[in-house]
Amino acid sequence: MALRLPHRRATPVPPPPRPGAAVEIARMRRRHVRAVVAIEQGIFPRPWTPGLYLSELAQPETRAYFVALVDGVVVGYTGCMIIAGEGHITTVGVAPAWQHRGIGTRLLHAVATEARARGARALTLEVRMSNVSAQSLYRAFGFAPAGVRKNYYAEVNEDGLVMWAHDVDTPAYASRIDALLAHVEEREAARG
Repeated sequence: MALRLPHRRATPVPPPPRPGAAVEIARMRRRHVRAVVAIEQGIFPRPWTPGLYLSELAQPETRAYFVALVDGVVVGYTGCMIIAGEGHITTVGVAPAWQHRGIGTRLLHAVATEARARGARALTLEVRMSNVSAQSLYRAFGFAPAGVRKNYYAEVNEDGLVMWAHDVDTPAYASRIDALLAHVEEREAARG
């Protein structure tokens, strides 16, 4: 008798950007992990494992993870750990073809809004010193440099810039990030 291996569905490949493509932000579920890891493997030198994502998703009291979907296929993701009034954005990733199309803004809006709803008063993250594009996005969300973690990204021998956004629990911060989201949505509507 031949050994039968369980059928494994192929990981959906993110569709190419097209005018008018609707982007949906949803909570990350177990079913999204394979696609998230596939994107990670294409953009990070040391990607997280499926097990690490599953471990994070198993802690919903202190974790919040979101995906960006186009036609039901994952094109980006983000996550945050929320403890004692602080949110630590643990990861942000967007499929290369979808970068610079507002996906990161939509994801950061979702995770910051969730952190605020759970009582976060401040948000923090680390970013590679050379990733000026991401730093610009984070600055738009009120993050400011606060320090450097030497060789934080050891796999590429690069320092990590620590950034913080304070007073994220205020109406002024909510207005700020809502305006960023509205701008992205208007820009994408004009493209479509």
